[in-house]
Amino acid sequence: MEISISPIISFLIQEGLPFETIILILMLPIIATFIAFLRQVVGVKAFGIYTPLIVTFAFLATNGIKYGIVIFVAVIFVGMLMRFVLRPFRLLYLPRVAIMLTVVAVLILAMLAVGGNMRRTGLASVSIFPILIMITIVEKFVAVQIEKGNKAALRLALETLIISILGYFIASSQTLIRFIAAYPWAILFTIPLNVIFGRWTGLRISEYLRFKEVIKKI
Repeated sequence: MEISISPIISFLIQEGLPFETIILILMLPIIATFIAFLRQVVGVKAFGIYTPLIVTFAFLATNGIKYGIVIFVAVIFVGMLMRFVLRPFRLLYLPRVAIMLTVVAVLILAMLAVGGNMRRTGLASVSIFPILIMITIVEKFVAVQIEKGNKAALRLALETLIISILGYFIASSQTLIRFIAAYPWAILFTIPLNVIFGRWTGLRISEYLRFKEVIKKI
């Protein structure tokens, strides 16, 4: 399908920038605003705003979202497992994370080898960029584990995964891509939206659900 391209984007393409790179950069404030909405209005916490944002773009960089999800789940599983394995050694935080990163790297390498052996070319050919992003989640997961426990860490990991999947489908929407290509200046509307979210003082949707019985009595 033919795409109407803004003169701004046409100029950038003429300067040597790939169209896909331009669109991804323009998608960044849209996805960030979407995550801010989920956090401030809906009440979904996840691992902050940066982690689900980069995981979303990692999903876009994999050969199909299913491979990204597999890698994400494997990383979280190893992070949770290694905490129990390393607990008797009473290691300091950074050496512990370094060991976890080593184990995760070996696991990912094994998964890629299995994917190649099973002729899963999509898994075997996943680039290093999304893999590195997934591996960095280990440190965030371990930090939450130590501070808030396994249950909270798993909940935040699940929320991060759900937000990232939603962000993936938004960023890969052909309708939105065509719109951004034609009207790149539209991303500036994310600024007033974030001002509104930043001034949000009411209850979040999740809080309405959580305290609905109390609200009914009031």
